[in-house]
Amino acid sequence: MSAEIKFGTSGWRGIMSEDFTFDNVRIVVQAIADFLKTQKNLEGKPVIVGGDARFLSDKFSEAAAEVLAANGISSLVCDRDTPTPVISFEIIRRKAAGGINFTASHNPAQYNGLKFSPAWGGPATVAETKHIEDNLKKTPIEKVKRMTLEEGKKKGLIKIFDPSEFYLKRIKEIVDFSVIKKSKMKIIADPLYATGRGYLDTLLKEAGANVTVINDKRDVLFGGFPPEPAEKNVGDLIAAVKKHKAILGVATDGDGDRYGIIDSDGAYIPANKILALLLDYLMRTRKWKGSVVRSVATSGWIDRVAKVYGLTLHETPVGFKYIGDIMTREEIIIGGEESNGLTVHGHIPEKDGIIACLLVVEMVARAKKSIKQLLKDLEEKVGAIFTDKLNFRLTEEKKQALVAKLKKGGITKIGTYKVENLITLDGHKFMLGNGNWAMVRLSGTEPIVRLYAEAATAKDLKAILKAGEEFINN
Repeated sequence: MSAEIKFGTSGWRGIMSEDFTFDNVRIVVQAIADFLKTQKNLEGKPVIVGGDARFLSDKFSEAAAEVLAANGISSLVCDRDTPTPVISFEIIRRKAAGGINFTASHNPAQYNGLKFSPAWGGPATVAETKHIEDNLKKTPIEKVKRMTLEEGKKKGLIKIFDPSEFYLKRIKEIVDFSVIKKSKMKIIADPLYATGRGYLDTLLKEAGANVTVINDKRDVLFGGFPPEPAEKNVGDLIAAVKKHKAILGVATDGDGDRYGIIDSDGAYIPANKILALLLDYLMRTRKWKGSVVRSVATSGWIDRVAKVYGLTLHETPVGFKYIGDIMTREEIIIGGEESNGLTVHGHIPEKDGIIACLLVVEMVARAKKSIKQLLKDLEEKVGAIFTDKLNFRLTEEKKQALVAKLKKGGITKIGTYKVENLITLDGHKFMLGNGNWAMVRLSGTEPIVRLYAEAATAKDLKAILKAGEEFINN
């Protein structure tokens, strides 16, 4: 089975019992252990091991610790399901060798995944995952080293710990909770039955915020919905915002690295808009210096805000590892993706849905305005942009036909729109003039094709989406 294990944009994911099995997990951890042994200056440093609230994530964590221990590598195993950003923070704080995180993030409950983070705390780079994949090819189950959990603990190679203390302390240093407390505004928090419990809600409660928490128990089925804070999955949060007449609703995903924002009228606010709003807010309230980073699939609205403040903007391939990599080389103010992931200055080189939610709460509390009012203010400053994304599940025949068409190139039009430029940083982004563009990209974690579009007007957006759909299906 090891030859079939592939790392996507954020680690290896699979369906439990089908390909995500204990044998395969042990093979991958052995491959990671072999990789760590080749790295300089890591001897004697522990690996942080944790997982999300999914079925068996805790047992997979124990299995990983056993393999690491048998390889002479110590591990610190989280005492409960733990958000990805917390694991990332602990890797950096403890100067650990890296982290192994069992999570399938926002994927449905039948999935699980293994995400490896190297010593710098962000998602593993392409070169690092290739090294691990190469190790997999020469690692049958018979070559996997194992030690019992009890023996590992007795030898001091496996320790259970609570990773929350210093992460929570750091968030309190970044977010202005005094503003939140003074506002007394009603907030609804929804951790979607997952790892945000005890983090997002605890921080708001300790700050004295007027917060109501829903879906705050562990449920390995996530209430019957994928643990993704997308509009279609957060009906409970939307209903609660309306019922309690709250000014804001905030949600985190399965492993706490993504966020979802609901306005006072129950409207879902896309990440493309939140990123631009937060950059403008942070520039007005902080004295941070640095650049702005976004993925190629993310709206250019944040570019306009960056231009107002004279900030350098970097465009990366899809995948937060590319944003995190830039953070290891230079200061940034904000880095984000349209898929509801962001981080900020002085924080981790990894997505953090918890801090994203809290900064939005702070922004609304300080302004004493709804998100829609804040959006209107920003549109008056930089102009409006219209964006959307569609997902398509194609037959293998149609998928291969699309791949061949894109590979052949020579595409001069998308519908009636002339292609003025083509960006192939990740997928195919067709620049259509006047700020309009369409992008076609095969997902790195799911069997779907994504169509992204942006336009200067709502009419153009509708037309570009229709043209893009026809391009994909024909």
